[in-house]
Amino acid sequence: AALEADDRIRYLYRAAVDGRHSYRCLSLQRSVVHELVSAGFVVESLRYQRGDALLTGAVVGQEILQAVMETAGGTVGVELERVYALGPEEDSTVPERWDLTPAQADAIETAVEMGYFTVPRAVTASEVADAMGISKTAFLERLRRGQNALFSQVFDVER
Repeated sequence: AALEADDRIRYLYRAAVDGRHSYRCLSLQRSVVHELVSAGFVVESLRYQRGDALLTGAVVGQEILQAVMETAGGTVGVELERVYALGPEEDSTVPERWDLTPAQADAIETAVEMGYFTVPRAVTASEVADAMGISKTAFLERLRRGQNALFSQVFDVER
C-alpha cells in the first residue's frame, strides 16, 4: 500500500511464490541504481536485507568496472565483495567464484565425491583425510572454514 501510494513510483508489480513476495516498480526519481546502470552496471538482482541493499550484477571490461566503482563511491558507501571473470563454466573456478582457498575447495570437493555428505555417510572424516594425504584435523578445519565461507556468502552473513 505504501509503494502504491508513493507519487515517485510509476507502476508497481507484486508477485508471491511460496510465501515470498517480490516487487517491481519504476521510480520517477533517479537513484543510485539508475546511476550505476548508466555507468554500465548490468543488474541481475537487487535485494534489501537488514537495511542494506545488495546488488548483484555484471560489468563488461575493466574500464566499465572502474566507472561503476567511481559512480558507486561518489553516491553511497559501497563495499565490493567479490570480482570474478565470467565465461564458460570451466573457466570460472569454485575457489575464485566463492572466495575459497584451493585447500578448502579441495577438501569440500573430495568430501562430496567420496560421499561424506550423504545420509548416511558413505565415508568418515578419517577416510577422506587419508585419501587427501592429510590429517583428520587438517581436513576438518579446511572443511569447516570452507563451509563457513560458502554459507556466509549464501546467507549474506558477516564472517
